[in-house]
Amino acid sequence: MPRRTAITAGATGLLGLSLSKLFAAEEAQPVNPAIRKRAGRAKSIIFLYQFGGPSHVDTFDMKPNAPEGIRSLFGQIDSAIPGVRICEHLPQTAKILDKVTLVRTVFHSMKNHNSAAYHALTGHAPPVDDIRLKDSIELFPAYGSVVDRIAPNAETMPTFVSLPHIIRDGSVTPGQHASFLGKRHDPLLITADPNDSGFKLPELSLPSNLSADRLQSRREMQRIISQQTRLLEHSATARGIDEYYDRALAMLSSSRVRDAFDLSHEPAKTRDSYGRTTYGQSCLLATRLVEAGVKFVNVYFDESIGGQSTTSGGWDTHGFNDTRAYPILKARHLPMTEHTLPVLLTDLEQRGLLDTTLVVWMGEFGRTPKINANISRDHWPSCYTVLLAGGGVKRGHVHGQSDKHGAYPDRDPVPLGDLAATMFAAMGIDPDTELRDKLNRPLPAANGKPAWGVFA
Repeated sequence: MPRRTAITAGATGLLGLSLSKLFAAEEAQPVNPAIRKRAGRAKSIIFLYQFGGPSHVDTFDMKPNAPEGIRSLFGQIDSAIPGVRICEHLPQTAKILDKVTLVRTVFHSMKNHNSAAYHALTGHAPPVDDIRLKDSIELFPAYGSVVDRIAPNAETMPTFVSLPHIIRDGSVTPGQHASFLGKRHDPLLITADPNDSGFKLPELSLPSNLSADRLQSRREMQRIISQQTRLLEHSATARGIDEYYDRALAMLSSSRVRDAFDLSHEPAKTRDSYGRTTYGQSCLLATRLVEAGVKFVNVYFDESIGGQSTTSGGWDTHGFNDTRAYPILKARHLPMTEHTLPVLLTDLEQRGLLDTTLVVWMGEFGRTPKINANISRDHWPSCYTVLLAGGGVKRGHVHGQSDKHGAYPDRDPVPLGDLAATMFAAMGIDPDTELRDKLNRPLPAANGKPAWGVFA
């Protein structure tokens, strides 16, 4: 029975088959121990977050036999995966799909950007699906913060770096920091533009009149004063702030850390290949960071959902205000992807890093199979495509199958919680590792099970 039929049957109680039982039956199938062992190959993750929600049916899961009104207005081209055709405007990306696993059946139920993005950035569903969802200490931490809590770098190199934006849809999108894990697990946040000619990190640049030794002395003096003024009580929050600044101090005195952030060490040809854009140079910086030992790097495509401009903004191409999705995608989003994704994967492989670096390319949802009245598409969380590459996942592989219109999973569905568990498993982290929230309640790192089928 096709997966879509089974899901429908489960929803209606047909044949007594519930969706939960269907998932339980799949989870009960034994997993090859060798696959579990190989799953811990990744040392780092580069998380390329496509804010706004790319259209899966116009890029990596096109449906050329669908009727007009559903079928993409873009044509298709062959890719390096036999039998897999993708968008005609991604020719360089098509050539490197032999390095990639396409997960075509990711799904969840959040239809608003902030709630869906929080779910995508943490693997945990928010309490409500609301465009007004606000960041709070009760919500779950970012993936990189969880990694920093469970498997932090022992040396001065940061575990988790986030760049080059803080994303927001009205209010700041939750899921970008450590939340209840404490400030010491926050990312090193870089909001300077790596594409600027004078790019440097104030956080890692000492004043000209202040040496590392003098800075250390100042920090020790501040510590003594702080201890004297606090006397009896020192809260966990204060300790977290202290540890955060201690870590920043260690980074200030580390030439290895400063070198990792110095893009001037890269040849002009390499910088050009990534594209002289904020996003392109951020992807290059992410490569340098994992090369230096950073374990998790969030790279945000843009700070806003966008969708109405050919020069700025994310993938939210509804066609609002008399705009149209297809010209915007052709002029901005697809060329930007062409200048970054294939270049990044090729560069990682040439540096000998791809086998130990998992690259994740995803948004918070896909777009509706049905083209709207603006000749564009709206939000669609029920089924969309995520790209995985490196870090022990299969090469040239398609995991799962959507139905004939790309509307729902037909085979091998992957809930967002399972995708989160898959990322942790790739790094050798048990997704069931217990975390404690502010009320000391035990919570799993990921609310799902790894999609073992993606691993080589």
